[in-house]
Amino acid sequence: MNIELVRLTGGYREQLVEMLTEWKNDIIVNHTDMSPWKIWANDFQDFDYYLENLDTTEENKEGWVPDTTLFCLDKDRDIFVGAVNIRHYLNGELLKTGGHIGDGIRPSERRKGYATAMLALALEECKKLGISKVLVCCDKDNIGSAKSILNNGGVLENEVEEDGHVVQRYWIDLVTKYHNI
Repeated sequence: MNIELVRLTGGYREQLVEMLTEWKNDIIVNHTDMSPWKIWANDFQDFDYYLENLDTTEENKEGWVPDTTLFCLDKDRDIFVGAVNIRHYLNGELLKTGGHIGDGIRPSERRKGYATAMLALALEECKKLGISKVLVCCDKDNIGSAKSILNNGGVLENEVEEDGHVVQRYWIDLVTKYHNI
């Protein structure tokens, strides 16, 4: 597996449109997850606007905290296989059920190990941002996400229920994780 996390640029327009078109069709047909939500916040067909508004640079009245969105590039095939959104710090809502990292793998690339590998790369980015303890949340019924979190050293703290929806909250201690490598 030859992957890296990249910032979106004009040179990746084709990869973005291809991935999100596939993903959008799967969401419509199979009602699958839209995580990370941030990649759906704007219309990707208006690429210039999408690119300009992908990251949040400062906290705003809508409750967004500064974040960075990166795309997982399979370098051998030159395609995007997924995306991560890294929140630079947590507000009350993110601490409760959102976490530092939102991630997702495009439908055709799921169950191939990309989620675990992509999360490991995202944790390296968190370390660069000075985050020493990372909160990663997933729906209780999302076994694949839970496995990728556990594979990266996640420790389940608790489960939070809101409106009948159960979210698991895992912590990954980057000081311990990278100290033991």
